[in-house]
Amino acid sequence: MAQVASITLLQNDDARPIIEAILADNPGVRVLNMHGAVKLDCDHSITIKRASVEERLGRAWEPQEIQLVLVSMAGNLDEDDDHFTLSWRH
Repeated sequence: MAQVASITLLQNDDARPIIEAILADNPGVRVLNMHGAVKLDCDHSITIKRASVEERLGRAWEPQEIQLVLVSMAGNLDEDDDHFTLSWRH
């Protein structure tokens, strides 16, 4: 059975470009819309790419900005200047 990487973000204008980037860059992501939040699940890993979010925002974006809209996450975190990845891979 695959382990599921998961991220839950606030459902607001600040999170919308991040959610769109996740959906574009991670085939197989499952979306659960909740009141005030969006939960995104994917088998093994989810990667949020800086360039994809910047393209949607129309400005520079630092992956650490995700903290402003982050509700919860599941998986091992790998973060640098260009991405934010949750995975169960070692």
